[in-house]
Amino acid sequence: MSDDFTYYDLLRGVKSNDIGLIFNGWHGEDERVVILSPHDDDALLGAGYLILAVMKAGGEPYIVVYCDGRGGYSSVDLKDRIVSIRRYESLNAYRRLGVKEENIVHLDYPDFSLRSYIGWVLPNGLEGLTFKTIKLLRRIKPTRLLVPNEYREHMDHEALSYIGSYDGPQIGDPVMVDLGPPFKVKSYLKYCVWGDFSPEDAFLTSRSLSLRGNVAVKVKKGVEEEVIRALEEFKSQKEIIKNILERRKDRLLDEHYIEVYQKFNPRPEINYQPYRKKIAEIDKWLKD
Repeated sequence: MSDDFTYYDLLRGVKSNDIGLIFNGWHGEDERVVILSPHDDDALLGAGYLILAVMKAGGEPYIVVYCDGRGGYSSVDLKDRIVSIRRYESLNAYRRLGVKEENIVHLDYPDFSLRSYIGWVLPNGLEGLTFKTIKLLRRIKPTRLLVPNEYREHMDHEALSYIGSYDGPQIGDPVMVDLGPPFKVKSYLKYCVWGDFSPEDAFLTSRSLSLRGNVAVKVKKGVEEEVIRALEEFKSQKEIIKNILERRKDRLLDEHYIEVYQKFNPRPEINYQPYRKKIAEIDKWLKD
């Protein structure tokens, strides 16, 4: 079913049926792809196609849900039960998609509060998410890491994007080795749940259209239907995600559906070459 997925590099203007266009140097069964999900439905809403694509390409997906979903009740009657209800729904949703139950991890931090847990040691002396994230990911040993879009979606999305982008590289650093042997993530990807990526990351195509994502996947209708069936397991969230599901119609392209991501480097190295060149030119001008 690999022909169900077509991958696009929007910067280079190329496409392929090989997932290696999204994940450079893909090695099939050796690949473990971790999707950091602020809330239990976000990874499915924003990267559902890629979860299926990873499995069909021989890799193993992991879903790490950071928040417990306590804010996701549309009826006061559900307030005291919503966390356990959503736990049940999320397990059913991701298992329906084909994700192994042991690969679905819940960290149970309170909704709308994730940014308060960023860091290693918190002001109250408790361990922050840096400690827990590094320890967990060194155990999983992800080859690829997906983080949510941080731009104006939700404060928990913003917080987790920073956690993944800054703590992710620390997984491979020879620090805090009591948390597990360092393991370097090969590549990073951002996914959007409902909002666009930051305009700071936009690029111009040959038609002068401003695009913020730089890679994408196009799938057959059956793939979208698989994701929708999984999303239907989130019965308690029906009213909350109704508009997001309605907007999925915008993904339609000639009987196919598209999902957009952003490749990014969490630790871009400075290129000194143009600076050396410029300084050498200035030195020459002033000498002459």
